[in-house]
Amino acid sequence: MESSRIMQCFNILLIALLLLLKTQGQFVPLTRLESAVSKGAVCLDGSPPAYHFHEGHEEGVNNWIVHIEGGGWCHNVTYCLYRKDSRLGSSKEMEEQTYFSGYLSNNQQYNPDFYNWNRVKVRYCDGSSFTGDVEEVDPETNLYFRGSRIFSAVMEDLLAKGMAHAEKAILSGCSAGGLTAILHCDGFKSMLPNGVKVKCVSDAGYFVNVKDISGDYYIEDYFGQVVETHGSEKNLPQSCTSRLTPGLCFFPQYVASDISTPIFIVNAAYDSWQIKNILAPGAADPNGQWGSCKTNLKNCSPEQLNIMQDYRSQFLKALSPITNSPSNGVFIDSCYVHCQTEPQETWFTNDSPMVDNKTVAMAVGDWFYERSPSREIDCTYPCNPTCQNRVFDLQGYPGIH
Repeated sequence: MESSRIMQCFNILLIALLLLLKTQGQFVPLTRLESAVSKGAVCLDGSPPAYHFHEGHEEGVNNWIVHIEGGGWCHNVTYCLYRKDSRLGSSKEMEEQTYFSGYLSNNQQYNPDFYNWNRVKVRYCDGSSFTGDVEEVDPETNLYFRGSRIFSAVMEDLLAKGMAHAEKAILSGCSAGGLTAILHCDGFKSMLPNGVKVKCVSDAGYFVNVKDISGDYYIEDYFGQVVETHGSEKNLPQSCTSRLTPGLCFFPQYVASDISTPIFIVNAAYDSWQIKNILAPGAADPNGQWGSCKTNLKNCSPEQLNIMQDYRSQFLKALSPITNSPSNGVFIDSCYVHCQTEPQETWFTNDSPMVDNKTVAMAVGDWFYERSPSREIDCTYPCNPTCQNRVFDLQGYPGIH
């Protein structure tokens, strides 16, 4: 009898959750781009690239958001093989529909500035932020490093589906997809007709090159291996590779000053992924002294918090190429979070995190439509009560190894 009541309560809660989801957004089917295979534009396993597309309407019918999925990178053959049989390396493993909420929602109440635009979510299956291009395929691994071709093929397909007639367009992404939005920002604009209002939004994609807690540049070495494995050098900005090593040109701080298209950075100053994988990766903390701290900042010792505050200072310094341009915008909060545009909770609700009385949605909208400048930079942790000491740590964004 008791178990029956528990099950009944569970079903009621499940129905309520599904009704809430239906109100805030919608499920969108997967499109596999079979025509891209003949161009060699394929995922790690050779399967076709894929995306989800929800058409715009009314005033938004000629406006486009192209949003790139995140999911880390693979820096050598071993880890690319590991991804090959997952959704991050094969469209065969992707779910047939995904949920659009937050920045991609079709509900005006929850996404007031972009709800009626054409909204696309490009799935991530190459492991290089869509920069790789190696012609040869090793018969022993059958790995395809073709991220750059995927990006071009998907954009060509979207242009044919109406994006060629766009009036406004945004290239955006979360995490590794946020890095894609930075590295491909000018290239995206060049694909569209003259006169289109084009801007880019990077969510949790401003990865910085700083020393880890052991004093090593672990992330610099890692990014260097990503670029080498995927043959990314030729697809990184030449203005950067002509003066720095290719691996450094995978970092936004070294390429941002040469991007001419307006760009907006949404990032936590204490980005949970960067804290766990750049500042205090497992290799730099073999005894696990940072384990509890990385789970929740409230568990950090005073010394660890001091290191965090120094990290924030380095992050803001690395952000200067963005903030030095009046056409760009930023929303840098002090929450412990990674990716804030897709989850409705962090994008736009009654209790979303705010900086200078703006949610992420308000800041991005004000910047895109030029209603007011958006240069929201939060005070230091734990100053912001709108974070409510929540720990936002999205699943599906793997760490580095």
